[in-house]
Amino acid sequence: VQLQAFGGGLVQPGGSLRLSCAASGRTISSCDMGWFRQAPGKEREFVAAISRSGGSTHFADSVKGRFTIFRDTTKNTVYLQMNSLKPEDTAVYYCAADSQSGGFLRFVAANYNYWGQGTLVTVSS
Repeated sequence: VQLQAFGGGLVQPGGSLRLSCAASGRTISSCDMGWFRQAPGKEREFVAAISRSGGSTHFADSVKGRFTIFRDTTKNTVYLQMNSLKPEDTAVYYCAADSQSGGFLRFVAANYNYWGQGTLVTVSS
């Protein structure tokens, strides 16, 4: 499956941004989908995930209550809605697909076997 993430940009603290991840080659209903991020000098970290059924989601504690993950199967696209953004949210955001989870959401980058190219989010005044 090919993944293309877009929607990043510069936003002020407290602002909102929506990232999109368009999939091709495979339906997102056949994979658990996740968002990860990597800030300069830091390791890639889990942000959010949605199950292949769409019925289950999970968020990192650092974004819980501020970020939402959802999908549109008609567009084969997964979204990350980010509200109340903070400077520490600045990072390159990656979407990823896990086609081998066996029905359980996973939160480790190594478990995801397909990755998009990343989109930069900068939160700054």
